[in-house]
Parts: sequence; structure tokens; C-alpha cells
Amino acid sequence: NWNGELSAEEAAALDMGEKGGENDVDDEQRLEEFRREYMPDGTIKFDEPEDDEEDDDDDEKASSSGFYSFFKSLAGQKPLERKDLEPILEKVKSDLTAKNVAVDIAEKITESVLTALVGKVVGTFGTVRGTVKAAVEKSLTRILTPKRVINILPEIQAAKREGRPYVITFIGVNGVGKSTSLAKVCAYLQSKGLKVSIAACDTFRSGAVEQLRTHTKCLNARLFERGYNRDAAGVAADAIAQAKEKKDNVVLVDTAGRMQDNKPLMQALAKLVAVNRPDLVLFVGEALVGNDAVDQVTRFNQALTEYSTAKNPRVIDGMILTKFDTIDDKVGAAISLTYVTGKPIIFVGTGQTYSDLKRMNVKMLIKMLLR
Repeated sequence: NWNGELSAEEAAALDMGEKGGENDVDDEQRLEEFRREYMPDGTIKFDEPEDDEEDDDDDEKASSSGFYSFFKSLAGQKPLERKDLEPILEKVKSDLTAKNVAVDIAEKITESVLTALVGKVVGTFGTVRGTVKAAVEKSLTRILTPKRVINILPEIQAAKREGRPYVITFIGVNGVGKSTSLAKVCAYLQSKGLKVSIAACDTFRSGAVEQLRTHTKCLNARLFERGYNRDAAGVAADAIAQAKEKKDNVVLVDTAGRMQDNKPLMQALAKLVAVNRPDLVLFVGEALVGNDAVDQVTRFNQALTEYSTAKNPRVIDGMILTKFDTIDDKVGAAISLTYVTGKPIIFVGTGQTYSDLKRMNVKMLIKMLLR
């Protein structure tokens, strides 16, 4: 059990990163492999286009064969009636559910479009398209506006004024790219001029600490680790204390991947969150798993609540979706995830390099859905 103290012998035995000898060659080789994979041109640059960029072009492309093509027949000189719209909106609903939009959300969207068009005279297809787009945007914005709006950068500055680091804990099931997502967030925050340290609290999976060590070398970030088979809550507490001493702005806490029905591991996660009270708990999931992610988030929240020792248990605050570049227009699961959980998607992973991370916003989701 972790008791907050480490002898010199224990520290030496657990320090897997600073020893000389044959492992140095492996470490250097791994570092070069990571640099080739995560920063192939030797730099890290985040592109943050304006929200409205290329909207008009996208609409023109979509009008001929995409979402808006369903409404082509509506242009004319007489007011639209419900009977004109219902057959078209049934096709729209089918199109939305084919993109993994939950049925109840698809119904809300089509009802909004129906309300916007009934009684209107839409003389040109451009008018139809504009009316439909406005109705869909209004409906989805209402559906996707989370209960808590998270603005990470201002929140970090507020913590800095309080003389403490801002703590983000990353949780999720096995094999979804949690550690890589954490490294991308580290690079993103560094690009904003922030001093970031990483706490290696996955003391369960073999190789987890070494993976983070290589990421931190690539990123010139500081790693806090105590090796394996340690109490993760205690490691996180030590990391946060050291970060405060070193005047780091942010601590990113990595945790072991676990399935939502693994009681011992879920209890350990609930303890880590209860003991350390992070500012943000981010669930990392794959965009590819579709609506399974809704079940994962729900079950993780239940476990964090049930096994917590805190009076007011902390649950998931927001989400990161990985492999978002592979889902094309099937963004419905992301929409359902936000709608069902009431939690925002903060970032999406769009590739393998450190720079392949985007801030998620409602307009991005709408644009992808209406292709």
C-alpha cells in the first residue's frame, strides 16, 4: 500500500528511466521511432481555422448530392404544406439514422425543419437550403449544448491565479489511444505557452510508463512516475504536489485502461478521482465504436459515483473521441453521446501525429452531418 514515503532503495528500484547500460540503446531507438511517427517533419503545429471558414463552399458541394438534395423538389411559388414535406422528411430521417443519429434525435431535427418550412414560399433552391440549414443548426445547437460549458484555457489561468496547477485526469477503456491523446493534449497546451507535466498513473499495464517517458522526451515535458504496482491515487497526489512546487500550469494524469465492468479497477479509479479532485475528468473513447460509447460513459459514471468515498462524487466532465478522421459522415454517435450524457466533446483525434487534435464544436459536427 502507498503510504506517501519512498526509501532510497525503493526509488532506485522503481526508477526505470535514468539508468545507464544496454537499455539506453532501446530508449534512443524508441525515441527516434516516436519522433518519426508523431512529429514526422520535426515540428508540432496546430491549425485552428475560423468556425465559418468555407461554409458557403461546403453548402454548394452538399446541395447537388448531399443532405440538401432531398429538398430540391420544394422550390416553387406556392406555400409549402405538411403533406408536401412529410415524405421528404421520412427520407431525411432515414439518412440521419444511417449516419448513426439516434432515432429520437433524428425526429427532433426533422420536426424543426417541418416547423421552419410549413406555410413558407420558397422560390429558389437556395432559399430552401438556407431555411433548412438554419433549422437544423438551431435544433442541433439546442441538443448539443452541454450542461457545463468547459473553457479549458481560461480555467487554467484561474487555477494559476490560485497558485496551483490545473489537473486533468484521462480515463477510458483499454486500447482506445488514451496515452496518445494525453500526449496530444500536452502538445496543444504547450502550444499555448503553458508548462505541462504528466503523471504516470497507469501502474498496471506493462510498458505504460516507458511509453509516456518517450512522449515526454519528444515534447520536452516533465514526467512524474513511481514505476509499477503502486497505488495510482498516491502517485497522482505526489505528482500534483511536485507540479505545484515546480510551478507547472497543468498536470495531465494518465490512468490504466479498464473495462467498465471490472470492479477492482473501477474502485481504484474512483479512489484516484475522489482523493485528488481533478479540475477535469476526460473520458477517451473511439469514434468508431458508435453508440457503444454511450454505454461506456454511462457505466463509468455509475462506477465513479457508486465506488467514490467523496460526499459529492466527481464524474466525467467531458470527452475526447479518437479516430474521428475515419468515420466520414457517420457522426451521429458523437451527437448521441453529447445528447444522452449532457457532456461536451472537448477534443477529437484526427490522425496519428501530435498536431492531429482539434477542438470540437457544434458547427464542426453539423458540417460533417450535412455533407
